[in-house]
Amino acid sequence: MKLPISWLKDFVDLDGLSVEDIARTFTFGGLEVEEIHYAGLPMPKDAASNEFKTSGIGWDRDKIVVAEIREVKPHPNADRLTLLDLFDGTQEQVVLTGAPNIFHLKGTGKLAKPIKVAYAKEGSTIYDGHADGLVLTTLKRAKIRGVDSYSMVCSEKELGISEEHEGIILLDDDAPVGMALVDYIGDAVLEVKINPNMARNANVYGLARELAAMTGRDLRSLPDFGGLKGGAGNFAEIEIVDPQLNPRFVLGLIRDVEIKPSPYWVQRRLRLAGVRPISNIVDATNYAMLELGEPLHAFDYDVLNERAGKKQVKIITRAAQDGEKLTTLDNVERTLSSMNVLVCDEKGPLSIAGVMGGAESEVYDASKEILEAKAIEPKEGEPTMGKINMRGKSTTNVLLEGAAWNFINIRRTAKQHNLPSEASFRFSRGVHPALAEMGVRRGLQLMAEWSGGKIEAGLVDNYPLPPKESVVEISTRDVKRILGIELSAQEIASLLERLEFKCEIRETIIDTRKSKNELSNIEHRISVTAPPYRLDIGEGVVGVADLMEEVARIFGVERIPETRLADPLPPQVGNPAFEWDERVRDILVRLGLQEVVSYRMTSPEREGRLAAHNEYARIANPITPDRNVLRRSLLASALEAAEKNVRAESLELFEIGPIFEPVKNDLPRELPRLAIVLTGLRAATSWDVKDSPALDFFDLKGRIELLLAGLRFVDVTYAPTESVAYLHPGKAAEVKVNGQVVGVFGELHPLTKEKYELGARPVLAAEFNIETLRALSPAYGIVPVAEFPPVYEDIAIIVDESVAASRVEGLIRQTGGRSVSDVRLFDVYRDEKIGANKKSLAYSLTYQAADKTMTDAEAAAIRNKIVKRLEHEVSAKLRS
Repeated sequence: MKLPISWLKDFVDLDGLSVEDIARTFTFGGLEVEEIHYAGLPMPKDAASNEFKTSGIGWDRDKIVVAEIREVKPHPNADRLTLLDLFDGTQEQVVLTGAPNIFHLKGTGKLAKPIKVAYAKEGSTIYDGHADGLVLTTLKRAKIRGVDSYSMVCSEKELGISEEHEGIILLDDDAPVGMALVDYIGDAVLEVKINPNMARNANVYGLARELAAMTGRDLRSLPDFGGLKGGAGNFAEIEIVDPQLNPRFVLGLIRDVEIKPSPYWVQRRLRLAGVRPISNIVDATNYAMLELGEPLHAFDYDVLNERAGKKQVKIITRAAQDGEKLTTLDNVERTLSSMNVLVCDEKGPLSIAGVMGGAESEVYDASKEILEAKAIEPKEGEPTMGKINMRGKSTTNVLLEGAAWNFINIRRTAKQHNLPSEASFRFSRGVHPALAEMGVRRGLQLMAEWSGGKIEAGLVDNYPLPPKESVVEISTRDVKRILGIELSAQEIASLLERLEFKCEIRETIIDTRKSKNELSNIEHRISVTAPPYRLDIGEGVVGVADLMEEVARIFGVERIPETRLADPLPPQVGNPAFEWDERVRDILVRLGLQEVVSYRMTSPEREGRLAAHNEYARIANPITPDRNVLRRSLLASALEAAEKNVRAESLELFEIGPIFEPVKNDLPRELPRLAIVLTGLRAATSWDVKDSPALDFFDLKGRIELLLAGLRFVDVTYAPTESVAYLHPGKAAEVKVNGQVVGVFGELHPLTKEKYELGARPVLAAEFNIETLRALSPAYGIVPVAEFPPVYEDIAIIVDESVAASRVEGLIRQTGGRSVSDVRLFDVYRDEKIGANKKSLAYSLTYQAADKTMTDAEAAAIRNKIVKRLEHEVSAKLRS
């Protein structure tokens, strides 16, 4: 939020505080100041080394002053320029200008009422109003069309107030001629970051309250809403269909307003706060919103009366019907859904609640429309362009709305229609219903002051769902334990009362006696009631934590001393599941794979490319329409990541994360999974590698073998499978540990691969049930390094083609027992010379004894035993 220092001064005495001091105080109090923009006030001498980002310009008090224009004369040599007779407080000046907003006064003689302006003398440093961006320039004497020009009357851009440069600043009539402009309207603007937990401070008064509390200064009261009589108004009715969506709705009425520009000081403040001035009525709603934090909306009461016919105006708040339409203030016809809340009358929608008003009932300025129409001169026969409202006369009676809305609903609606606004910014973070009446009264007061209107007696107020009052009990022990500072109950109450909390202190006797002769302790407890503008104070332990934050902020976070942790450490409990997952990650990374972390939200269409599921856990408030369910497949997420990075020469990705199995009328079950995706070249192309083969089934199998070996699994088997639709038949296998299926892997089916943009190379994929693997994880001890040398031997056997190499390996290990420490298949050979439907399997065997050096004869005996077992079990023959 942009906070002009001049506005802050309305509520807090800032004497003795520099702009930087104020920014520092806000930042330490949890309201980070992201930038300071100077619009006249002196800038720091060394802005580059300032702790805050700084921009803007300081005005020279001797050279930039308030002046008055007494006559606007024509330029002798230029039709579009004028010469001003100007008095700067000390002497008469002739100033050349091309400002369009005083051009209509050219040649009209002496002005009956001089015009007050911002005047920059020769040598002044200002911004170039005609350059792109902010470019500093120094005024120097020059001749323009034969007339000396050495000074100028300034626009807002030239003084760094805003980007407005179409006309010069026309100051209010009370501006004192000759006064340094910095003393009259010099300002600085703090860009304050409003975090969601600080939404109550998205207004000037809220920030003033915070500053007053943190500095111990008095907070000035809000302006007296004079002339506003109490009681219930009878100029309209209100019907709230769903109080959960609209807890409160307030209406006020002002008659006989004259729509015209707001006073310049109002326009300047609004521009400094980032809001464009429009007219006195609209500006009053924006001014009240920025001041108090309650967004308001103004309706043309006569339009509502006309729509109501002979009946009284009735305002209804309700959910929209799917497909219902409304043209909003930006002249866009919007199609609404049942998620949106509308402000309506009996004839139909008037505005999107809390987001944007409708065009038909907006406050209308006929003079502005006429000027816009005159600015467009169509050729004969062509239609008039531009927005021309055909009501015929300006609004004279204004119905003013202040309300409270369900913040989640407003957030959804603003996002759905892409309508970020100052109102939706506040309503989507939560605005207390108590502010609705206050905002309406302030808005009506400002309208009366700036338009001459008369406020109708009473308000129409429908308040069906007041929020529950938050009362939290804290003690001095809580402050000591949580914040580490010693404060008395009175000091704690004093800090909270600065933020308008109501505090009641009472004494409680706590019996901590170890013997009857000891005295009991007396503890002071404070019962704290949250003020009506606070929606963020919880109950119970949450409420205690919320109040501790407030005590720390107002006491001063920077003043809290460093202390050792006083509470006993909680028992240190390991997290075996997390630690096991970390082991899996470490092994896969060492194998050259890269971890990805993907969205858990997806859509049935995204996952349907891999495998279709009938049921999903649906998200009530999706961040985007194409991520509206929780995923059922981790592999689908990993394939999406591969698809986005397919240009890489080689991809080896893995992800560990949950999938979500829907449970009727309950939260979904989270099931942990591991997904692996490989594609690309086996080796990176380089000067000595010209034609690397693509990764294939056995590359993936090798990595899986190493992973399971690293996890100390021993009884691991692999078997072909055709039950997985998205894997290539004949190139897919299931993995079993201790006889239980833990995962599947293989090459992606060509028909499945077509649905992804994954290039021409094979794509290998695997998915494992992490939960099952964890449950089967073996306990293992430390094996000492062998003291005696091994004996190495290679054997080759001929078996039928149908005999699996894993069965042969299992028989070798089983027969050799502990004497065979390692078995490795290193060659598979097929040829007609060894027989049809036969294959030769060559194994490297390692014989080793734990207690002695094994002899060749002992190794040969074991080998012969193995060969006989293989001949008996699988009809194997030893190759000669």
